[in-house]
Parts: sequence; C-alpha cells; structure tokens
Amino acid sequence: MEIRPVAYDHPDAVKLNADVQLEYAERYGDGDLTPLDPAMFTPPHGLYLIAYDAEGFPVATGGWRAQHANDENYADGDAELKRMYVIPAARGLGLARRVLALLEADARAAGRTRMVLETGTEQPEAVALYLSTGYTAVPLDARFGLYRHTDESRCFTKPLA
Repeated sequence: MEIRPVAYDHPDAVKLNADVQLEYAERYGDGDLTPLDPAMFTPPHGLYLIAYDAEGFPVATGGWRAQHANDENYADGDAELKRMYVIPAARGLGLARRVLALLEADARAAGRTRMVLETGTEQPEAVALYLSTGYTAVPLDARFGLYRHTDESRCFTKPLA
C-alpha cells in the first residue's frame, strides 16, 4: 500500500470523489454540496492524499483544508477534514486510520491547532472511527459547516497541539 499526496483535481481523486458522492446520495438522498476548490488542499493550507493498492489502484482518500473563524462556527487554527473515503473492497484494512494519521500530522506541522470534521448519523462507521481515534463530539448547538443545522449532521474535533 502506498499513500501519496495528489491534487484534489487529479483524475484518481475525481473518481474517488464521485464514488463517495454516490455513497452520500445512497445514505442521505443527496451528495455533499460543500463548495470545494482544488486550491484549498494545496500545502501548506491543506493536503489531499490517496492510498493505492499493490496494483496501483486508488482505494482510499482524504484531505484537510485550513479554516479560520467565520460564521459557520469554525475557529482560527482549524484544519477541516474532508472526503475521507475507502472503497468497499478495501474496507477493514486500516486505511482510513492510516490516512487520518497522516492528515493530522501534516495539519499539525502546518501550524493548525485543531482538526474538525462533519459526518452524519447515516455513517456509523465514520463516527466509530473518529471516536476511537480521539475525536470528541461537538454539542448539537455548536456544530459547524454547511450542514450545521441539519438533523443528521454530527461534528467532531480533536486538538492537534
């Protein structure tokens, strides 16, 4: 397995993003409409990773982007986790944990002080991953991001310092 940085608009990233959008649609009825631009994941203000299997096939992805205090409840120093995804055939191999650890380390090295993320009630596997890796659930009235007012939205944070 090899995990390497790629541009958010790299063809493999585009393919995996399309796959995760289909999964969101199956679970929630629609994809994630959060506006994302490839420049958001350009170091040192972010990073986008893809894990490739031994045959060079892209099997997992994830990224972080810098956030600052704004009207969506982000704080200065936040690194927002985006597009964590593992294809069904590669689930259970620890790839999400490996990608997550690399993203946290990179965000920390870039001076970010807190990792934040939004997931949903229809992704119990994601919730379990984040809780098992030291993330804390945010109270419902303190959620952040585009879906902060959505009943299914769940937000988590983890200090990076």
